[in-house]
Amino acid sequence: MTKATDPTHTEDLLAFLDAASSPYHAVAQAVQRLEKAGFEELLETEEWTGHSGGRFVVRGGALLAWYVPEGVPAHTPFRIIGAHTDSPNLRVKPTPDTGSAGWRQVAVEIYGGVPLNTWLDRDLGVSGRLTLRDGTAKLVKIDEPLLRVPQLAIHLDRTVNEGLSLDRQRQVQPVWSLGRPERGALLRRIAADAGLDAADVLGWDLMLHDVQKAGLLGAEREFLVSARLDNLVSVHAGAATLAAAAQSWPSVAERIPVLAAFDHEEVGSGSETGAQGPLLERVLGRVVAARGGGAEDWARALAGTVCVSADMSHAVHPNYSERHDPDNHPLPNGGPVVKVNVNQRYATDGTGYAAFAAAAERAEVPWQRFVSNNAMPCGTSIGPITAARLGVTTVDVGVPGLSMHSSRELCGADDPGYLTRALTEFVSAG
Repeated sequence: MTKATDPTHTEDLLAFLDAASSPYHAVAQAVQRLEKAGFEELLETEEWTGHSGGRFVVRGGALLAWYVPEGVPAHTPFRIIGAHTDSPNLRVKPTPDTGSAGWRQVAVEIYGGVPLNTWLDRDLGVSGRLTLRDGTAKLVKIDEPLLRVPQLAIHLDRTVNEGLSLDRQRQVQPVWSLGRPERGALLRRIAADAGLDAADVLGWDLMLHDVQKAGLLGAEREFLVSARLDNLVSVHAGAATLAAAAQSWPSVAERIPVLAAFDHEEVGSGSETGAQGPLLERVLGRVVAARGGGAEDWARALAGTVCVSADMSHAVHPNYSERHDPDNHPLPNGGPVVKVNVNQRYATDGTGYAAFAAAAERAEVPWQRFVSNNAMPCGTSIGPITAARLGVTTVDVGVPGLSMHSSRELCGADDPGYLTRALTEFVSAG
């Protein structure tokens, strides 16, 4: 039997999606929810000794959080929820002020696998962080229609419905004003909105986002539509799971739940805040050492650790069902999927598969299977990276949706709640 999902979870997710317009904002939003549950921040530059309870570390667009029950031994294994905070989008170049033919434009670079047509004729804002002269960083967000990537009228390009016929890079330079390019104009506008002097800004990580709000769609409002479902649905579910663990510590006394929300997954995870970097390994090692553990405790902890890599997955597309596996057709609101690929694009094996399926059953959550069509290339996730780097059992799962990597994606309204319930059971038992 399947329990109904909690509508307050969906409402909180909608608010999270709207606020988390960049990886840095996603981290800030998750931190707010963790702090409300009693979690405290640790600085990597300070000594960690004997910590129990909820703690977290922030490194740029990455967040690691964990809950240590009182009195657990140093060799206690981890239950890791892996996710990522970044989404494919358009990112502002270091010299952003450009233009043509009397228009002021912004120079952007394509980040990740972006279906460019989904960014055309959308009202776009700017968000990210500014780094100041003193080395501090400040989150910035202009959440109003400031820019637009205008599509060429069909009268001037009769082949537009045959594909994107213009030069890829030229097409995605958004307009934001009239006049000649003026160096520093965009930065002054963003800094002023944040109450800063542009002269104090020496660096930035800025990106565009669609300002349309997340919402519900369908005859019964059964679908959730938003930007950045991939992969903020999983980040939100992970934060909710850690917060729930902090409220019921006796149920997780034999394991330590962890949320590892990485950045830069959409471009290969190869950064200091990505899954290929040493951040997770170092933090978990310090969690063991802070309780007096040595190399033997560290090895024992990893030997008993299981990781769920939670990332969005594909629902069967009604117009292109032949591109999916003929025997596995995940649908929205059918519950999270377990993702399998024998070529290890996903890290799921029988052991991890069974661990997640058992957790879903105990949580009374439906679950589905995903495997790619043999004739189609398979995507990947942080799962294989984590499995290879730490040598831990890993299972890839996700909420099924449509329009992955689009500027506006779709999933079932019930599935994020199902995922959270399954993850909560996964970290607390079995």
